[in-house]
Amino acid sequence: MNSQQHIAILGSGNIGLSLAKGLVKAGICKPQQITLTRRNVGALSAYAEMGYHTTDNNLKAVRKADYVVLAVLPQQLNKLLDEIRPSIRPEKQLLISVVSGVSCADIRQQLDLNVQVIRAMPNTAIAIGQSMTCIATDNGTPKNINFARSFFETVGVTIQINEELMTSATALCACGIAFFLRSIRAASQGGTEIGFHAHDALKMAAQTAKGAADLLLQLSSHPEQEIDKVTSPSGCTIAGLNEMEHNGFSSAMIKGIKLSAAKAGDLYHKEQ
Repeated sequence: MNSQQHIAILGSGNIGLSLAKGLVKAGICKPQQITLTRRNVGALSAYAEMGYHTTDNNLKAVRKADYVVLAVLPQQLNKLLDEIRPSIRPEKQLLISVVSGVSCADIRQQLDLNVQVIRAMPNTAIAIGQSMTCIATDNGTPKNINFARSFFETVGVTIQINEELMTSATALCACGIAFFLRSIRAASQGGTEIGFHAHDALKMAAQTAKGAADLLLQLSSHPEQEIDKVTSPSGCTIAGLNEMEHNGFSSAMIKGIKLSAAKAGDLYHKEQ
């Protein structure tokens, strides 16, 4: 971004605010180049003190923006799009949507404008710069796609996928945070049952999960390769794994992800 360009983040909740902080921290832009909007603008007072522009006027925020981030709930989107339509300049602005279950075509149809739209699906680990963000578009230029990727690479890892897979990405990456947290919680409860204090068990389980993930990411390994390294014949690890599988561990995870994907696809269209 050059110093004259501006970003409007409409709906400055956890994801919007984390993105704003990531962009500034990475030197993509300065706080003065970002406008944050929220119905309760008083909740943004700390950001105003840091130099961000804050307002509850979405129309005004969009009017001076080169990049517009849509970060509201699916059921709030159509009202927001109707509100900002008069300020949209299709030939000069890029819309980046983090709204679950809403296609690029849905946004253009509601606006009745041929504007470039890029979808992004981060997760709540964006708050610590560790998001897994999937990006897709049906009409974004390569330049704008690269720009959107640079946005979200300030707060984690990005991957570009086909748009028809974005709902699946919501289930695997965004909902997936909760699935893996619940797995860690279950492991910590097991640790408590076998003798550890709860806070120690949680720390041990969380660090073990982090180590397992890093083995795959840093070694480009497959889970079964790493599992084989800790399972010996007639050993305690394979006994525990088999007990979990007999009780549906993998099946439950797969079914949960599939159901979340189906639900994510309905969130926006049920409001139509």
